[in-house]
Amino acid sequence: MLTLTSDVLLTDAFLIKGNVENKYTRLSKLLDEHGRKFLRVRDVTLIDLNSKERIQTPLLHVNLDQVLIAHEFLDEAGDHPRAELAREQCDDLQRVRVFYTGNLNVEVAGEVRPSAYESTDEATRRFFVMRDPKLRGFKHAEDQDLKGLLHLPYLILNKDRLAYVYDFN
Repeated sequence: MLTLTSDVLLTDAFLIKGNVENKYTRLSKLLDEHGRKFLRVRDVTLIDLNSKERIQTPLLHVNLDQVLIAHEFLDEAGDHPRAELAREQCDDLQRVRVFYTGNLNVEVAGEVRPSAYESTDEATRRFFVMRDPKLRGFKHAEDQDLKGLLHLPYLILNKDRLAYVYDFN
């Protein structure tokens, strides 16, 4: 049976593909506003980052503290999604390079709103969006799902998990 995936979450241990339950808005906004500790994801495939083993389950509760990076696959053909993306765009994006350290050392370079990674940022609380990301630091071993992370137009980053930020500005 073919299951369509709308959301991707990367943790230290797994790439999680599935559909976030009760999603009422864009994933970036939902993650930033989510008041609970766990996010419910349906029709899940977990890919172990070390062994590349796949685990499938109908429901997974993901601790938001474990999420490093997220992405929402979006049908950009419709007017509503395109309008939402345009509203989120910002002319004064700045180049940064951020680093997550721990079990998985990840480096992501791209463009963000000025000071989006700061705790004092009034537009976001925990998660922010990076445009044109370049992701390095994990071994994809030619796994198509893991390689897919390297070609995404944007990523949603967990600022609470950042270890270092190099702001080119």
